[in-house]
Amino acid sequence: MTAFSLPRYQVIPQAHQQVSFTVDGVEKLRWHAAPDYPRPFFYPFCGPANETLTRMGHAGASNHDHHQSIWFAHHDVQGVSFWANSSPARIEQREWLAYSDGDDEAVMGVLLDWKDGHDPQPLLTQELIAGFRIHPSGATMLELQSTFTPTAEMLEFGKTNFGFLAVRVAKTISAAFGAGQLRDSEGREGEPAIFGNQAKWMDYSGPVAVGSGKERKTVEEGITYFDHPSNPGHPCKWHVREDGWMGSSTCMDRPLMTTRKEPLRLRYLLFAHAGLPDSEQLLEIQKEFSSRSPWRVRKSMVKHHTWDVFRAS
Repeated sequence: MTAFSLPRYQVIPQAHQQVSFTVDGVEKLRWHAAPDYPRPFFYPFCGPANETLTRMGHAGASNHDHHQSIWFAHHDVQGVSFWANSSPARIEQREWLAYSDGDDEAVMGVLLDWKDGHDPQPLLTQELIAGFRIHPSGATMLELQSTFTPTAEMLEFGKTNFGFLAVRVAKTISAAFGAGQLRDSEGREGEPAIFGNQAKWMDYSGPVAVGSGKERKTVEEGITYFDHPSNPGHPCKWHVREDGWMGSSTCMDRPLMTTRKEPLRLRYLLFAHAGLPDSEQLLEIQKEFSSRSPWRVRKSMVKHHTWDVFRAS
């Protein structure tokens, strides 16, 4: 029998259009793409203690049920809202491209169609690549790269605070419902000081309960959200709330045009950490993320594979 070694990181498809991301057999992250939700999302997203640092929906308002943990959306795509659940617009997974296991990271590639709810043809297709790995500190790292290609020759993402990548943190991490703290790369703290300002990264940290029974205790964990230097308008402006969410606002000040010849590419990194990392550590992570080459998708030359996802040189 040929010797075989199981990769440390694995991407494992599950029933109901879900995908589990594991390290050493432990799930840290899950992708959901079933059509019973208006758009796909990641949930849970676990830090070092293996408790989810995100939640589904607002902690006190049902009109924010579109806040689905970690998700992509935009409030104005050619005048169509892909943000609110009340909109007929939907984001649907067309197909998966690759599930790649490895000893250094695991990678998933999928194609998502953004449909306005009337025309069966999508307004645009989002090629989403998600890379998952563990930092030496034990933090969970989720690197996300999205390429938005319109069906028509060009497409406008309208001026709005809402879009593209949003994160709803766990209740206890939020400033309003828990004991969390918002801070950014420029040393500002709290929603009033941060909202609408530029920053290279945003961090939401607070208490998380771990264990059960007499072993139950509270630890501090959080999520740092990095904007890549190649993104339009970097460093981005941020839409953040004390009630527990944060999102980079690429179109806060102006609309953004994308074309079939030059599609929009956005790159982000989510860092689920223990404690409250200092600015020097986060600066090092920002530098390392900034230096990483983007991913590419190509037709595979490997038997039994259709597509390959690889780092461009």
